[in-house]
Amino acid sequence: MGCRLLYVIGDLTCGGAEYQLYLLLKGMDQDRFRPQVVVWSFCEHDRYVSLFSSLDIPLHCFPPTLSVFAKIQRLRRLIFELNPEVLHSYSFYLNLAARCATFLTATTAIGSVRSDFLRDKSDSGLLLGNLSARWPRNQICNSLTALKVAKQSRSPFTPDRLFVIRNGFDLNRIRWCPIPSTARVSILGIGSLILHKRWDRLLVAALELKKRKLDFSVRIVGDGPLRQALEEQTRSLDVDDHVQFIGQSDDIPGLLAESAILAHTSDVEGCPNVVMEAMASGRPVVTTDAGDAPFLVEDGKTGFVVRRGDSKTLVESLAALIGDSGLCQRMGEAGRAKAVQEFSLDRLVSETLTAYEAVGWRP
Repeated sequence: MGCRLLYVIGDLTCGGAEYQLYLLLKGMDQDRFRPQVVVWSFCEHDRYVSLFSSLDIPLHCFPPTLSVFAKIQRLRRLIFELNPEVLHSYSFYLNLAARCATFLTATTAIGSVRSDFLRDKSDSGLLLGNLSARWPRNQICNSLTALKVAKQSRSPFTPDRLFVIRNGFDLNRIRWCPIPSTARVSILGIGSLILHKRWDRLLVAALELKKRKLDFSVRIVGDGPLRQALEEQTRSLDVDDHVQFIGQSDDIPGLLAESAILAHTSDVEGCPNVVMEAMASGRPVVTTDAGDAPFLVEDGKTGFVVRRGDSKTLVESLAALIGDSGLCQRMGEAGRAKAVQEFSLDRLVSETLTAYEAVGWRP
């Protein structure tokens, strides 16, 4: 049947980029656009394999043992075989591979920036980071922060055009539900247990809230290399009676429904999925000013935006919501209204296809 739109993603682990690609494909007219996906380092046990398989879209799975050059050659052969109109890299570090695979072909290559641009570059290493920031010439980022950082960069290694398309969600899956009217207020944190997520801030805040004798609990959803260290910190701070680590979960809507507040304490972000999901479910958000969080959360209306490192304001913001269920409800309702207006899956698909058109693609 052929392929019009080909996507390449690093793997199918439980991450924001992977989930956004799944949603984009789910919301797309598959008969019209005939999308296919290349998984750069495929592992059958990755958490999102079943999600992508449910779409009934062809997956081209590259084994992790193949060298980078062998994978680029295989991707290039696939380009000649399928003749896609667009190859969209959904992982920043694969941007250069997408450019190489489409060189001297009729396929238009488009890259991605998924964090704040500088973080993407540094995570990929000096050489690959710079080259993936420059090529393909046209790239899509999911945050205004990335666009701003790229424009302010004095490096020659920036794309010619950078389109901003914020993440989207299936608002039928993440529905509004009333905040639980329980005495103990449940605070939810969602994300990988890695350094730049700064879970230590939430643990220290929990200690201060406990000192005030507030009735609350904290559930942290996710896994990662810092789990043991964070659990030890929880015990050393003597907040293990208030904080629970529950690991990975596929039921984010259910966890949000059981919670009253989302806390997001990250240092580095692009467009944080969890903030948008919490707003879509009608939950107030207390977030740091990382990435596009300040553009998503209206301070004082849909939650509170706290400067990174301002531990006092973080505690005060959480305490204000714990002590005022009416404020929680009002902020949550305002967040849901904004989500319905701005975070839809239809918008994600429409804006992505419009970006393709802007670089010469004909739908």
